[in-house]
Amino acid sequence: MVEHKSFGARLFNGVNATLLILITLLCLTPLWYILMISVSDKAAVNAGAVTFWPIGFNLLSYQKIVSEVAFFTSFWVSVKRVVLGTAVSLAAILMMAYPLSKTSKQLPHRNAYMWVLVFCMLFNGGTIPWYLVIRGYGLIDSIWGLVLAGSLPIFNVILVVNFFRNIPGALEEAAYVDGAGPWRTFIQIFIPISAPVVATISLFTIVGYWNEFFQGLVLSTKQSNYPLQTYIQQLVVNLNLSTLDTEQIKQISQLNNRSLNAAKIFIAMIPVLVIYPFLQKYFITGITLGSVKE
Repeated sequence: MVEHKSFGARLFNGVNATLLILITLLCLTPLWYILMISVSDKAAVNAGAVTFWPIGFNLLSYQKIVSEVAFFTSFWVSVKRVVLGTAVSLAAILMMAYPLSKTSKQLPHRNAYMWVLVFCMLFNGGTIPWYLVIRGYGLIDSIWGLVLAGSLPIFNVILVVNFFRNIPGALEEAAYVDGAGPWRTFIQIFIPISAPVVATISLFTIVGYWNEFFQGLVLSTKQSNYPLQTYIQQLVVNLNLSTLDTEQIKQISQLNNRSLNAAKIFIAMIPVLVIYPFLQKYFITGITLGSVKE
């Protein structure tokens, strides 16, 4: 059947599409500006002359960042941290959320546990006690220190708890009638139908681990153990000119910290921009269903 649209409907769709395109361009404008800053000449950047097009196009900032072995070492540390951290965090969040999604009759003192979680989400013991605990477990200069230090975000737990509570109880009852225990019900019933919320918290976790730099700064005493964000946060234009030849000095004179920082930001965004399209179709569903409380 061919749908006939009135002039008013076509006008509305046209205006709606135009507004959405404008909003999209407004969102992309800061990213584009950062990219232009990162590939522009030092003098133009310092003068504030760079707008939507590069001036004195060069890739010196990116060459500076990737020219050292430490960059690739820190990149590999971040990759390991994201992979291990996402696996550990998902396992911890899902296993905590499943029993907390039950009623107080099924899980005694369930409300008390939830209040403890909410309290821990709003308040924490501070950086020094946190550091002493990590050091006490011998996790300084260890990839597991970077993984376990923030592996259980309470907000994500609450999101999954509310998602699980919206799953019909008849599914769990049917599984019990067929002889399934709690673990089998959790693994074969709840997790497969929870793809939206799992994808959502996976995205949150990946972005969180990838962008976090403070833990790497505090928990790593060697630069070789720095994750990528900690490495590029420490990277500044601070070179001994006496050790450089004429060509190197000429290149460095065209580089400044503002362009370097813009290049850092853009490099840090690339992995998230690559991953997000694959999880986007689950993202809205996971947020909306996980934020609704019965």
